[in-house]
Amino acid sequence: MEHILWKNNELILLDQRRLPEKKEFISCRTPEETASAIRDMVVRGAPAIGITAAYGLALSAMLNREFDRDCRLLLDSRPTAVNLRWAVERMRKCHGKTGGNAAALAAEALKIHMEDIEMNRQMGDLGAALFQKPVTILTHCNAGALATGGYGTALGVIRSLYRQRKLKEVFADETRPYLQGARLTAFELAEAGIPHRVITDNSAGYFMAKGEIDAVITGADRIAANGDTANKIGTMVVAVLARYFKIPFYIAAPMSSFDLSLKSGAGIPIEERSRDEVAFINGKPIVPAASPVSHIGFDVTPGHLVTGFITNRGILHPPFHPDFG
Repeated sequence: MEHILWKNNELILLDQRRLPEKKEFISCRTPEETASAIRDMVVRGAPAIGITAAYGLALSAMLNREFDRDCRLLLDSRPTAVNLRWAVERMRKCHGKTGGNAAALAAEALKIHMEDIEMNRQMGDLGAALFQKPVTILTHCNAGALATGGYGTALGVIRSLYRQRKLKEVFADETRPYLQGARLTAFELAEAGIPHRVITDNSAGYFMAKGEIDAVITGADRIAANGDTANKIGTMVVAVLARYFKIPFYIAAPMSSFDLSLKSGAGIPIEERSRDEVAFINGKPIVPAASPVSHIGFDVTPGHLVTGFITNRGILHPPFHPDFG
């Protein structure tokens, strides 16, 4: 699924806010437009954010702008996903080595993009090897092609399971309030013909108790050295439920999602988003105007609740050491 494209020195993004009703693309011609697309969730998902920022810095070089300022602009667009910082730092190194050559920076951004797709395919097959018979998988939020360069992390494992005929069904949490599961994960699964159903966030425990879920696989926005993992709000609740019902809980993530500068999840910056994303649905208020709203974008799942980390280098377990990766 092509949703991040570089054509004629222009960044073109599938507007994920319009899915599943419409497939609309927007063009980004400047780093400011790129940062706005990230901040406003035209594009979302940790690896996809990093790739988009890399292309945004290619635009910076092409326009001969102040590169460090544009690095800061893009870094400030969303704080939790470490892939953003990883991609910006990689582009900063390329800028230094090439003297800011625009063609070289565009090539580096494309390389980051293509590497991500290949890593996803590798981790998909490695994750699928964990299961020997057909299974039903629960996933939270969207960690598919739309959240990455293509193929997906958690959904990459699911795609590999389906290809290998080891998948019975996928349960997709709706993922309030932005509904990434209901809108985006279900969209990807339907397009791929993968059997699935959407469930409300607060019904995961019900289906686990009935024995209908064999494993949970989610993505990650940042993983600390002890395995504490930031992911979309609600992930920690699913992990706690999985532990209670003795269901394996896996994280699928590329190496760029690991932040070993942090000993634990306590140091992960957590984004708080707009009140309106909770208080309105389709432009209609569902919360009294006088009522405050706390809209936390991510929570941190303790590392000890994670059965294993599915990466393109195999199934890993914390603690992760500084020379790791």
